[in-house]
Amino acid sequence: MKKILIISISIFCLFNSASFAKNDLYQKIDLFGEVIDKIKKDYVDDVDQVEMIDSAINGVLQSLDPYSAYMSPELFKEMQTDTKGEFGGLGIEIGMESGVVKVISPIDDTPAYKAGIRAGDYIVKIGKEQVQGKTLMEAVKLMRGPVGTSIDLTIRRKNVKKPLEFKIIRKIIEVRSVSSRIISKEKNIGYVRLKSFNENSDSQFLKSIKKFKKNSKIKGYVIDLRNNPGGLLTQAINITDFFLDEGEIVSTKGRKISETRKFFARKGDEIDGKPIVVLINNGSASAAEIFAGALKDHKRAIILGENSYGKGSVQSIIPLRNGGGMRLTISKYYLPSGKSISEVGVTPDILVEEIGNDFKINTEKDNQLNYAIKLFNS
Repeated sequence: MKKILIISISIFCLFNSASFAKNDLYQKIDLFGEVIDKIKKDYVDDVDQVEMIDSAINGVLQSLDPYSAYMSPELFKEMQTDTKGEFGGLGIEIGMESGVVKVISPIDDTPAYKAGIRAGDYIVKIGKEQVQGKTLMEAVKLMRGPVGTSIDLTIRRKNVKKPLEFKIIRKIIEVRSVSSRIISKEKNIGYVRLKSFNENSDSQFLKSIKKFKKNSKIKGYVIDLRNNPGGLLTQAINITDFFLDEGEIVSTKGRKISETRKFFARKGDEIDGKPIVVLINNGSASAAEIFAGALKDHKRAIILGENSYGKGSVQSIIPLRNGGGMRLTISKYYLPSGKSISEVGVTPDILVEEIGNDFKINTEKDNQLNYAIKLFNS
């Protein structure tokens, strides 16, 4: 009898707490309706209620993380651009941080990169429009425009007191994800610059590696992932697999079983165990962090440079009934060690910070690359 009584009380408590939670939710929905009504009646200016509700929806999504966002039907239609390596704009990957638009990375050889925009810069003004208070998608929309037109960006940069002004000409951005060459005086180091993880990056990358293998002098490789904003997970897995004989590359964990997976390396190291130095910086994000983190965890490469960005999550674009859409985080990446990349990034084995205001990747002033070359020749 006592057992039956205990079970009955437990079930009652379960249903009671569930009904309390539901009541709280309904009360909050009623409160939201009351706030909207008060704004409509008493606010000093007329307010477009549709825009206000859109802002509220976006506020809910952005309270989750910097990458989730709402797109109105108009914005959703505009954002449906080609994702296969060519798009219009300035050539920067951006995200949100504490309500401010932050540059994740400028893409090599694009207008933004050539103008001097850097990873970690904060965009405070687009033209005459203040960015504070705008959504990420609204900021993207403001930066897009007809090819050949100019746009003024006002930037705040760490350790620089005054805001910086840039005038940038919009262009069609073609991302050629892989470039390679032999570096060092002895012509014995293969250098591969991987700018993004697009749909053909793995085949381009492997082609470069096979070309280097024909040179008997090659004693190691530098793989440059600086300012690489990421891209396709499958490409990160394929390219990492080139250098591992076995073991886990990355796992993803989400609420759905379909989003919780582990990916493993297949047998075969394309460079036969030769040493690798991987260059990263604050603009190395997402797929670039998977590559660097996996090789670090397997002690297959030395990671050199600065801490990476810390974007360790997967977003899905979900269409909505009103013709709009939302960008929603559905899973997170985890390295072979079990660590999450989110908001932490990958820490280099050797910390080498950029030196000088005239620093440019892959030039004589590139102190990080010069340090990597010394490692092979020391």
